[in-house]
Amino acid sequence: MKKTLLALAVLAAAGSAQAGIEIYNNEGVTVNLKGDIEITYQNSTSSASMSQQIEDADFGFDVRYAINDQVSFGAMWEFNGSDSNNEEWTKNGDNWVALFTKDYGSIKLGRLCTAIDDIGIGNDYQFGINKFFSKDTFECQDEAGRYDYDNGTFYVTLGYVQNKLNGKVGKDNANDIAVNQGSEGDYIDGYVGARFVGFDVKAIAANYDNDLEAAANIKNTLLGLEAAYGGVENLNLSVAYYSVDRTNKGVNEDNHTWALAADYTMAKWNVGAGYSDSSSDLVNSDASRWFVNAGYALAPSTTAYVEFAGVDSDKTLNNDNLAAVGVKASF
Repeated sequence: MKKTLLALAVLAAAGSAQAGIEIYNNEGVTVNLKGDIEITYQNSTSSASMSQQIEDADFGFDVRYAINDQVSFGAMWEFNGSDSNNEEWTKNGDNWVALFTKDYGSIKLGRLCTAIDDIGIGNDYQFGINKFFSKDTFECQDEAGRYDYDNGTFYVTLGYVQNKLNGKVGKDNANDIAVNQGSEGDYIDGYVGARFVGFDVKAIAANYDNDLEAAANIKNTLLGLEAAYGGVENLNLSVAYYSVDRTNKGVNEDNHTWALAADYTMAKWNVGAGYSDSSSDLVNSDASRWFVNAGYALAPSTTAYVEFAGVDSDKTLNNDNLAAVGVKASF
Protein backbone atom coordinates (compact mmCIF):
# COMPACT_ATOMS: atom_id res chain seq x y z
CA MET A 1 0.00 0.00 0.00
CA LYS A 2 2.81 2.40 -0.61
CA LYS A 3 4.06 4.15 -3.68
CA THR A 4 6.24 6.91 -5.07
CA LEU A 5 5.71 9.03 -8.14
CA LEU A 6 8.10 7.04 -10.31
CA ALA A 7 6.74 3.72 -9.23
CA LEU A 8 4.99 1.65 -11.87
CA ALA A 9 5.67 1.06 -15.55
CA VAL A 10 3.25 -1.62 -16.69
CA LEU A 11 -0.07 -2.47 -15.01
CA ALA A 12 -1.67 -5.88 -15.37
CA ALA A 13 -5.26 -6.15 -16.51
CA ALA A 14 -7.43 -5.86 -13.42
CA GLY A 15 -9.59 -8.92 -13.96
CA SER A 16 -6.88 -11.31 -15.06
CA ALA A 17 -6.08 -14.68 -13.54
CA GLN A 18 -4.36 -14.63 -10.19
CA ALA A 19 -0.60 -14.52 -10.06
CA GLY A 20 1.18 -16.46 -7.38
CA ILE A 21 1.60 -20.12 -6.50
CA GLU A 22 -1.49 -22.21 -7.13
CA ILE A 23 -2.09 -24.44 -4.11
CA TYR A 24 -5.61 -25.68 -4.95
CA ASN A 25 -7.67 -26.07 -8.14
CA ASN A 26 -10.77 -28.24 -8.20
CA GLU A 27 -14.28 -27.94 -9.68
CA GLY A 28 -14.03 -24.19 -10.35
CA VAL A 29 -12.38 -23.31 -7.04
CA THR A 30 -8.81 -21.98 -7.06
CA VAL A 31 -6.57 -20.84 -4.21
CA ASN A 32 -3.35 -18.98 -4.92
CA LEU A 33 -0.67 -18.04 -2.40
CA LYS A 34 0.88 -14.59 -3.00
CA GLY A 35 3.74 -12.88 -1.26
CA ASP A 36 6.69 -10.52 -1.45
CA ILE A 37 9.88 -9.84 0.46
CA GLU A 38 12.36 -6.97 0.08
CA ILE A 39 15.49 -6.25 2.10
CA THR A 40 17.72 -3.23 1.48
CA TYR A 41 20.86 -1.55 2.75
CA GLN A 42 20.34 2.19 2.29
CA ASN A 43 20.43 5.71 3.65
CA SER A 44 17.76 8.43 3.53
CA THR A 45 17.25 12.19 3.40
CA SER A 46 17.19 12.22 7.22
CA SER A 47 20.44 10.26 7.67
CA ALA A 48 23.54 9.69 5.52
CA SER A 49 24.36 6.52 7.48
CA MET A 50 23.60 3.24 5.67
CA SER A 51 21.37 0.74 7.48
CA GLN A 52 19.50 -2.47 6.73
CA GLN A 53 15.78 -2.07 6.09
CA ILE A 54 13.00 -4.64 5.82
CA GLU A 55 10.83 -2.97 3.20
CA ASP A 56 8.21 -5.66 2.54
CA ALA A 57 7.33 -9.00 4.11
CA ASP A 58 3.79 -9.78 3.04
CA PHE A 59 1.75 -12.83 2.06
CA GLY A 60 -1.87 -13.56 1.31
CA PHE A 61 -4.44 -15.95 -0.17
CA ASP A 62 -6.38 -15.14 -3.34
CA VAL A 63 -9.45 -17.40 -3.67
CA ARG A 64 -11.78 -17.63 -6.68
CA TYR A 65 -15.06 -19.54 -7.02
CA ALA A 66 -16.49 -19.93 -10.54
CA ILE A 67 -20.22 -19.11 -10.55
CA ASN A 68 -20.57 -19.71 -14.29
CA ASP A 69 -18.51 -19.26 -17.46
CA GLN A 70 -18.75 -15.46 -17.17
CA VAL A 71 -18.71 -14.65 -13.44
CA SER A 72 -16.60 -15.71 -10.47
CA PHE A 73 -16.57 -14.70 -6.81
CA GLY A 74 -13.23 -13.83 -5.23
CA ALA A 75 -11.74 -12.99 -1.85
CA MET A 76 -8.34 -11.85 -0.58
CA TRP A 77 -6.75 -12.28 2.84
CA GLU A 78 -3.42 -10.46 3.10
CA PHE A 79 -1.02 -10.23 6.05
CA ASN A 80 1.30 -7.23 6.11
CA GLY A 81 4.58 -8.12 7.82
CA SER A 82 6.22 -4.72 7.31
CA ASP A 83 3.68 -1.90 7.31
CA SER A 84 6.62 0.45 7.88
CA ASN A 85 10.33 -0.30 7.59
CA ASN A 86 11.53 -2.90 10.10
CA GLU A 87 8.07 -3.28 11.60
CA GLU A 88 7.96 -6.06 14.21
CA TRP A 89 4.20 -6.52 14.19
CA THR A 90 2.16 -8.30 11.52
CA LYS A 91 -1.05 -6.50 10.59
CA ASN A 92 -3.95 -7.05 8.23
CA GLY A 93 -3.27 -5.91 4.69
CA ASP A 94 -5.83 -5.99 1.87
CA ASN A 95 -8.99 -7.88 2.86
CA TRP A 96 -11.72 -7.82 0.23
CA VAL A 97 -14.45 -9.70 -1.59
CA ALA A 98 -15.04 -9.29 -5.32
CA LEU A 99 -17.01 -10.24 -8.40
CA PHE A 100 -14.93 -10.89 -11.54
CA THR A 101 -16.38 -11.11 -15.04
CA LYS A 102 -14.72 -12.05 -18.30
CA ASP A 103 -16.22 -9.20 -20.34
CA TYR A 104 -17.38 -6.47 -17.95
CA GLY A 105 -14.58 -5.99 -15.44
CA SER A 106 -14.49 -6.53 -11.69
CA ILE A 107 -15.73 -4.86 -8.53
CA LYS A 108 -14.09 -5.20 -5.10
CA LEU A 109 -15.37 -4.21 -1.65
CA GLY A 110 -13.50 -4.13 1.65
CA ARG A 111 -10.05 -3.02 2.81
CA LEU A 112 -8.12 -2.20 -0.34
CA CYS A 113 -6.36 0.51 -2.33
CA THR A 114 -8.21 2.52 -4.95
CA ALA A 115 -7.08 3.94 -8.30
CA ILE A 116 -4.46 6.39 -7.01
CA ASP A 117 -2.33 3.50 -5.78
CA ASP A 118 -1.64 2.55 -9.42
CA ILE A 119 -0.43 6.01 -10.43
CA GLY A 120 3.19 6.56 -11.39
CA ILE A 121 5.81 6.09 -14.11
CA GLY A 122 9.27 4.58 -14.27
CA ASN A 123 11.12 1.76 -12.53
CA ASP A 124 12.58 3.20 -9.31
CA TYR A 125 13.17 0.83 -6.40
CA GLN A 126 13.59 3.14 -3.39
CA PHE A 127 14.13 6.77 -4.35
CA GLY A 128 11.25 7.85 -6.52
CA ILE A 129 9.82 11.31 -6.32
CA ASN A 130 8.06 12.66 -3.24
CA LYS A 131 4.43 11.67 -3.03
CA PHE A 132 2.49 14.25 -5.02
CA PHE A 133 -0.89 13.63 -3.35
CA SER A 134 -1.40 14.44 0.32
CA LYS A 135 -0.86 11.83 3.04
CA ASP A 136 -4.05 13.21 4.62
CA THR A 137 -6.11 11.24 2.11
CA PHE A 138 -7.05 7.63 2.77
CA GLU A 139 -7.09 5.82 -0.57
CA CYS A 140 -5.90 2.61 1.12
CA GLN A 141 -8.44 2.01 3.87
CA ASP A 142 -11.54 0.15 5.00
CA GLU A 143 -14.95 0.99 3.54
CA ALA A 144 -13.52 1.03 0.03
CA GLY A 145 -14.91 0.01 -3.33
CA ARG A 146 -13.10 -0.35 -6.64
CA TYR A 147 -14.20 -1.09 -10.21
CA ASP A 148 -11.72 -2.17 -12.91
CA TYR A 149 -12.23 -2.80 -16.61
CA ASP A 150 -9.57 -3.58 -19.23
CA ASN A 151 -10.13 -4.98 -22.72
CA GLY A 152 -6.50 -4.62 -23.79
CA THR A 153 -7.01 -1.36 -25.70
CA PHE A 154 -9.22 0.67 -23.36
CA TYR A 155 -9.18 0.54 -19.55
CA VAL A 156 -10.79 2.36 -16.64
CA THR A 157 -10.60 2.21 -12.83
CA LEU A 158 -12.90 3.96 -10.35
CA GLY A 159 -12.47 4.01 -6.58
CA TYR A 160 -14.46 5.29 -3.62
CA VAL A 161 -13.84 5.33 0.14
CA GLN A 162 -16.39 6.56 2.66
CA ASN A 163 -15.26 7.81 6.03
CA LYS A 164 -17.54 6.65 8.81
CA LEU A 165 -15.36 4.31 10.87
CA ASN A 166 -13.44 5.62 13.86
CA GLY A 167 -10.31 3.84 12.69
CA LYS A 168 -7.35 3.04 14.93
CA VAL A 169 -3.72 2.35 14.26
CA GLY A 170 -1.11 1.13 16.72
CA LYS A 171 0.72 -1.88 18.14
CA ASP A 172 -1.67 -2.50 21.03
CA ASN A 173 -4.71 -0.98 22.66
CA ALA A 174 -2.65 1.19 24.99
CA ASN A 175 -0.76 2.77 22.10
CA ASP A 176 -3.61 3.05 19.59
CA ILE A 177 -4.16 6.49 18.13
CA ALA A 178 -7.10 7.77 16.14
CA VAL A 179 -6.66 8.21 12.41
CA ASN A 180 -8.47 10.66 10.17
CA GLN A 181 -11.76 8.83 9.98
CA GLY A 182 -15.26 9.26 11.35
CA SER A 183 -15.79 12.79 9.99
CA GLU A 184 -18.32 11.83 7.28
CA GLY A 185 -15.75 12.89 4.68
CA ASP A 186 -15.13 10.81 1.59
CA TYR A 187 -12.62 10.13 -1.14
CA ILE A 188 -13.09 9.34 -4.84
CA ASP A 189 -10.57 8.72 -7.60
CA GLY A 190 -10.21 7.17 -11.01
CA TYR A 191 -8.36 7.00 -14.27
CA VAL A 192 -9.14 6.20 -17.89
CA GLY A 193 -6.57 5.10 -20.43
CA ALA A 194 -5.93 3.72 -23.90
CA ARG A 195 -3.15 1.72 -25.59
CA PHE A 196 -2.33 2.24 -29.27
CA VAL A 197 0.70 1.86 -31.61
CA GLY A 198 3.17 1.53 -28.76
CA PHE A 199 1.65 4.26 -26.57
CA ASP A 200 -0.20 4.00 -23.25
CA VAL A 201 -1.94 7.27 -22.27
CA LYS A 202 -3.80 7.74 -18.99
CA ALA A 203 -5.88 10.63 -17.54
CA ILE A 204 -6.25 10.73 -13.74
CA ALA A 205 -8.54 12.51 -11.26
CA ALA A 206 -9.00 12.30 -7.49
CA ASN A 207 -10.83 14.31 -4.85
CA TYR A 208 -10.79 14.27 -1.04
CA ASP A 209 -12.69 16.42 1.47
CA ASN A 210 -12.83 15.63 5.19
CA ASP A 211 -16.03 17.70 5.52
CA LEU A 212 -14.84 19.44 8.70
CA GLU A 213 -15.29 23.11 9.51
CA ALA A 214 -12.97 25.63 7.85
CA ALA A 215 -10.46 25.69 10.71
CA ALA A 216 -9.83 21.95 10.31
CA ASN A 217 -10.90 21.36 6.71
CA ILE A 218 -8.57 19.60 4.26
CA LYS A 219 -9.37 19.44 0.56
CA ASN A 220 -7.35 17.83 -2.22
CA THR A 221 -8.17 17.70 -5.92
CA LEU A 222 -5.73 15.97 -8.26
CA LEU A 223 -5.63 16.08 -12.06
CA GLY A 224 -2.92 14.18 -13.88
CA LEU A 225 -1.78 12.86 -17.22
CA GLU A 226 0.68 10.04 -17.93
CA ALA A 227 2.05 8.83 -21.27
CA ALA A 228 4.33 5.86 -21.88
CA TYR A 229 5.92 4.63 -25.10
CA GLY A 230 7.17 1.08 -25.58
CA GLY A 231 7.38 0.90 -29.36
CA VAL A 232 11.14 0.28 -29.36
CA GLU A 233 12.14 -3.22 -28.31
CA ASN A 234 13.33 -3.45 -24.68
CA LEU A 235 13.01 0.35 -24.19
CA ASN A 236 10.33 2.13 -22.11
CA LEU A 237 9.93 5.92 -22.11
CA SER A 238 7.41 7.81 -19.98
CA VAL A 239 6.36 11.33 -19.01
CA ALA A 240 3.82 12.60 -16.49
CA TYR A 241 2.29 15.79 -15.12
CA TYR A 242 0.27 16.15 -11.91
CA SER A 243 -1.54 19.22 -10.55
CA VAL A 244 -2.98 19.28 -7.02
CA ASP A 245 -5.39 21.95 -5.75
CA ARG A 246 -4.96 21.65 -1.98
CA THR A 247 -6.30 23.61 0.98
CA ASN A 248 -5.08 22.66 4.44
CA LYS A 249 -6.95 24.36 7.30
CA GLY A 250 -7.35 27.54 5.27
CA VAL A 251 -3.78 27.54 3.89
CA ASN A 252 -3.25 27.21 0.13
CA GLU A 253 -0.80 24.38 -0.64
CA ASP A 254 -1.30 23.86 -4.38
CA ASN A 255 1.50 21.94 -6.09
CA HIS A 256 2.58 20.88 -9.57
CA THR A 257 4.88 18.02 -10.53
CA TRP A 258 6.26 16.82 -13.86
CA ALA A 259 8.46 13.79 -14.40
CA LEU A 260 10.43 11.89 -17.03
CA ALA A 261 11.64 8.29 -16.86
CA ALA A 262 13.26 5.63 -19.04
CA ASP A 263 14.45 2.06 -18.66
CA TYR A 264 16.13 -0.50 -20.93
CA THR A 265 16.31 -4.29 -20.62
CA MET A 266 19.35 -6.33 -21.72
CA ALA A 267 18.95 -10.08 -21.11
CA LYS A 268 18.68 -10.34 -17.28
CA TRP A 269 19.67 -6.70 -16.71
CA ASN A 270 17.37 -3.68 -16.51
CA VAL A 271 18.78 -0.16 -16.18
CA GLY A 272 16.69 2.91 -15.51
CA ALA A 273 16.73 6.63 -14.82
CA GLY A 274 14.24 9.32 -13.89
CA TYR A 275 13.92 13.01 -13.08
CA SER A 276 11.11 15.14 -11.66
CA ASP A 277 10.51 18.69 -10.55
CA SER A 278 7.87 19.79 -8.03
CA SER A 279 6.74 23.32 -7.20
CA SER A 280 4.38 24.26 -4.39
CA ASP A 281 2.67 27.30 -2.92
CA LEU A 282 3.78 26.02 0.49
CA VAL A 283 7.02 27.63 1.70
CA ASN A 284 10.19 25.51 1.36
CA SER A 285 8.42 22.72 -0.51
CA ASP A 286 9.90 23.00 -4.04
CA ALA A 287 12.13 20.08 -4.94
CA SER A 288 13.70 18.22 -7.84
CA ARG A 289 14.97 14.62 -7.82
CA TRP A 290 16.84 12.23 -10.06
CA PHE A 291 17.69 8.55 -9.85
CA VAL A 292 19.65 5.93 -11.77
CA ASN A 293 19.57 2.20 -11.09
CA ALA A 294 20.40 -1.27 -12.35
CA GLY A 295 18.61 -4.51 -11.54
CA TYR A 296 19.59 -8.10 -12.26
CA ALA A 297 17.05 -10.94 -12.46
CA LEU A 298 18.46 -13.64 -10.20
CA ALA A 299 15.42 -15.85 -10.85
CA PRO A 300 11.81 -15.36 -12.00
CA SER A 301 10.26 -12.46 -10.05
CA THR A 302 13.51 -12.03 -8.08
CA THR A 303 15.73 -8.99 -8.56
CA ALA A 304 18.95 -7.72 -7.00
CA TYR A 305 19.46 -4.00 -7.55
CA VAL A 306 21.52 -0.93 -6.83
CA GLU A 307 20.15 2.61 -7.00
CA PHE A 308 21.59 6.11 -6.60
CA ALA A 309 19.61 9.34 -6.32
CA GLY A 310 19.97 13.03 -5.58
CA VAL A 311 17.66 15.68 -4.13
CA ASP A 312 17.70 19.44 -4.65
CA SER A 313 15.16 20.87 -2.22
CA ASP A 314 14.26 24.21 -0.64
CA LYS A 315 13.70 22.25 2.56
CA THR A 316 16.75 21.63 4.75
CA LEU A 317 17.81 17.98 4.50
CA ASN A 318 20.35 16.04 6.51
CA ASN A 319 21.40 14.17 3.37
CA ASP A 320 20.75 14.78 -0.32
CA ASN A 321 22.89 11.99 -1.82
CA LEU A 322 21.00 8.70 -1.64
CA ALA A 323 22.07 5.10 -2.24
CA ALA A 324 20.48 1.67 -1.86
CA VAL A 325 21.40 -1.97 -2.49
CA GLY A 326 18.58 -4.47 -2.25
CA VAL A 327 16.95 -7.75 -3.16
CA LYS A 328 13.25 -8.23 -3.80
CA ALA A 329 11.23 -11.33 -4.61
CA SER A 330 7.56 -11.98 -5.20
CA PHE A 331 5.30 -14.89 -6.04
